[in-house]
Amino acid sequence: MDELTTEEIAQNYTAMGHSVDLINAIIAGDAMADDTAEDKQDCVDRNVEHLEIMVAKDYWTDEDMTAVNSAITAGKAYSA
Repeated sequence: MDELTTEEIAQNYTAMGHSVDLINAIIAGDAMADDTAEDKQDCVDRNVEHLEIMVAKDYWTDEDMTAVNSAITAGKAYSA
């Protein structure tokens, strides 16, 4: 696999932030309010999986993963 550029790493970190925001919004009831419990659960599960895959990458340097790890924990505890 080719090494990622600084810009690509930044884009990946930004995408992780979008997953964090979505997980937190679903849990808070601010997103997907009209969707079924199954759809909400599926969305949370997919985004948690994405975050778990991404946080394990070895190219991170000094990025703060606190919100990412918190969203993973909250998402795993979530039951729609």
